[in-house]
Amino acid sequence: MPQQSRPVTKTTSRTSLPLHTGLLLAVATGLVIPLQGRINGALGATLDDGIAAAVVSFTTGLVVIAAIGLAFPKGRAALRRILPALKERSFPRFYVLAGGIGALFVFAQSFTVGLLGVALFTVAAVTGQTLSGLLVDRLGIGPGGKRSITGVRILGSVLTIAAVIWAVSPRLGAAADVGSLLLPILLPVLAGCLMSFQQAMNGTATVHYGSPIAATLVNFVAGTVILWIAWLIKLLLAGPGHGLPAEWWYYLGGPMGCIFIGLAALLVRSLGVLVTGLGMIAGQLLGSLALDLVFPALGTVVALPTVLGTLLTLSAIIVATLPWPKGALASRGYGGRTAAKGR
Repeated sequence: MPQQSRPVTKTTSRTSLPLHTGLLLAVATGLVIPLQGRINGALGATLDDGIAAAVVSFTTGLVVIAAIGLAFPKGRAALRRILPALKERSFPRFYVLAGGIGALFVFAQSFTVGLLGVALFTVAAVTGQTLSGLLVDRLGIGPGGKRSITGVRILGSVLTIAAVIWAVSPRLGAAADVGSLLLPILLPVLAGCLMSFQQAMNGTATVHYGSPIAATLVNFVAGTVILWIAWLIKLLLAGPGHGLPAEWWYYLGGPMGCIFIGLAALLVRSLGVLVTGLGMIAGQLLGSLALDLVFPALGTVVALPTVLGTLLTLSAIIVATLPWPKGALASRGYGGRTAAKGR
């Protein structure tokens, strides 16, 4: 095991992004999540079948990432490294099943957004992802190695969860009986928890494949297979839902997933799982705010707590990532700080 960790650390240091660049990319990546959630939720409602909506999303994403991988020489070279990496056991083989976590998240979007609303879904998923991000970094599952659970990182995580609750609080009032939604809420909480593990597993695989394209393709293959099996079982038990819609925009969820998975796999190498997740959460709130302003859903009102909660989320990221004095972030450093120590 120690022999495997050294080359990963070397590769990570060579490809490390500056902290501010990585955070900007993480925030930009998070911007697509609310739009993907609305599309997948709308598709699930249109089909009257959450599993079918997830199948459509993953199948279209698989086609897109396969086309991208085959179209470029670097993509083809990365795809050729998949089987050798698995044969050599460069990383645990079960990492190839990380796409199943993505399948669960898309299914949770398609199945519960219509029931819970975007607000409750967001709070549940963000809570799970933030808390598990601390654990995943502490365990050192990602390619960046172990990062300590410090008081500052805990504070940043708690502030993030509080900020998200504040930002979506105007819409939480619409849920008359939250207690009856407890079981449906557990699904996005679980999906959010597992998302941190998925990002760490994909980041490690990306180091050995040499490109996030290969890791993204493996994700979509695994997720698509799992979802097709689940949908065929559902088809036998309950029959089909409605037919596929003609509108083209229903099929954009999969390509957006390619962006999310690929960039997340790249960013965890430099930022770690927690900070990558916090950056994407900030982007998610900013994207939700922009979506509500430009393409508001029926009855949507942008209230002051939504704006202030979004700003507090950005502040929480600053708390969790700044190089605080007296060893406040004495994990293994972030970006330039680690490099400086090495120098």
